[in-house]
Amino acid sequence: MAGLLSALDLTDTGARTNEDIFTGPSQWMPQGRVFGGQVLAQALVAAQRTLAEDRIVHSMHGYFLRPGDINLPITFSVDRIHDGRSFSTRRTQAYQDGVPILSAIASFQDEDAGLDHQIEMPDNLPDPESLPTTAESLASLDHPVARYWASERPFDMRYVPSPIFISVEGGHVAHQAVWLKSVGPMPADMNLHRAALAYASDYSILESIMRRHGLAWATPGIKVASLDHAMWWHREARVDEWLLYVQESPNAIGGRGLSLGRIFDRSGRLIASVAQEGMVRPPR
Repeated sequence: MAGLLSALDLTDTGARTNEDIFTGPSQWMPQGRVFGGQVLAQALVAAQRTLAEDRIVHSMHGYFLRPGDINLPITFSVDRIHDGRSFSTRRTQAYQDGVPILSAIASFQDEDAGLDHQIEMPDNLPDPESLPTTAESLASLDHPVARYWASERPFDMRYVPSPIFISVEGGHVAHQAVWLKSVGPMPADMNLHRAALAYASDYSILESIMRRHGLAWATPGIKVASLDHAMWWHREARVDEWLLYVQESPNAIGGRGLSLGRIFDRSGRLIASVAQEGMVRPPR
């Protein structure tokens, strides 16, 4: 949790051109590349810093342009594209070594009354307390990636029907569900909860593609990378309480796969929707 909160605590450099400039650290990752969810969440925090607290994010669309280096800090530039009576738009670019690694546009809105409906949360799923933790699923494996997933990630993730870390159990279907929450309490600032939800939304979204084709993370020679990420925040929720992340893949072709996600709180409210296209290349 300390690592997550430190990553989201960006520094305002005081530098100004026609954009606002912030810097943030890179979290350690076992394979040396910056976690996409981290830079996405940091880009959102940078944009949030240029707005009043009561104008909150409702959508964000980002493209992952280059792999980030965990040994380097990240610079974020925020272009205040538009401020209207109810909506604001920000473009955030994330840089390392002077080249962009992420480009994102986010839209923010004042709270407003309006139409209200949502899709229903799936029923008949097991409660998170009845499912094994990631640490329990990986207890028998002594590997740097397994140790990181088991004990160093800031989110507790519990899979329905089971994780695909080592193998794909059961049918090769293009859908799964994951219960998740932060491993410790979060501050009261709901903007941090929104950013942390963006962070967590990148963990498992492509796994519905992999599960459909029987590909586990441990498959020798597999290559997986996020290409873009879109997210819509619908209702307020805390990430230090259990959330259900339902994922499905409608299509894969040409080395790319699309996965869609819906995030519900435990009472069944739809909190957010997610879409991501990723590169998924099986071993040849």
